[in-house]
Amino acid sequence: MIKLKAVIVEDSRLARNELKELIKEHKEIEILGEAENVDDGFKLINETKPDVLFLDINMPEKDGFELLEMLDEVPTTIFTTAFDEYAIKSFEYNAFDYLLKPINQKRFSKSIEKVIESISNTTKTETKNVDALSLDKQIFIKDGEKCWLVKIEDISLFEILGNYTRVYFENNKPLIYKSLAQVEEKLPKEVFFKANRQQIININHVKKVVSWFNGKLKVEMNSGEEVEISRRQSYLFKEQLSF
Repeated sequence: MIKLKAVIVEDSRLARNELKELIKEHKEIEILGEAENVDDGFKLINETKPDVLFLDINMPEKDGFELLEMLDEVPTTIFTTAFDEYAIKSFEYNAFDYLLKPINQKRFSKSIEKVIESISNTTKTETKNVDALSLDKQIFIKDGEKCWLVKIEDISLFEILGNYTRVYFENNKPLIYKSLAQVEEKLPKEVFFKANRQQIININHVKKVVSWFNGKLKVEMNSGEEVEISRRQSYLFKEQLSF
């Protein structure tokens, strides 16, 4: 039987206790800890590395979305909320699931079944490189009022823009307040390649490679963006792809 490690971040003690009572019915879930605010939750998640995060959205000072934005790697997240408008928004943010308070036991059990199935499938294909995020892991991106939970494998391109980095996935190009170097150290090197000083590409999203000037290469991404690979990196790119 798969064992899931869970963390609860919820400002209401009553709501935390209700969640723990629901979880007692599921022996496959182990609660590693609980926190009543975002800062304590952030510390707890980084210390315990849970599989599942039960997260309240509406909390004082910082909300649940701000917590996700602080994390380098986001656990499978189930939002818990008393507000319909937040529950609807959570779907837009690609949350794994949401539970509307007061939480129904049957509804809770269905959510846990989905989590177990998802994590079981992930475990079978997960990379062993502990220093980098595996392709099926997700990151949280917030740009203005818009938020996304995005799998690493779905990102085609990272591009530096001043103190920010633009992230390309699907038809979206949000900015994150991280340097390209900070981003690069977390990416799986077998898939993400630094094309030049400004851009990192996902080689699984490369549509076409053509020879360019002065020994350089240029790639066209599936999304249509064109990226010029520096001369030095062109040599390494050919090696990596066994040109």
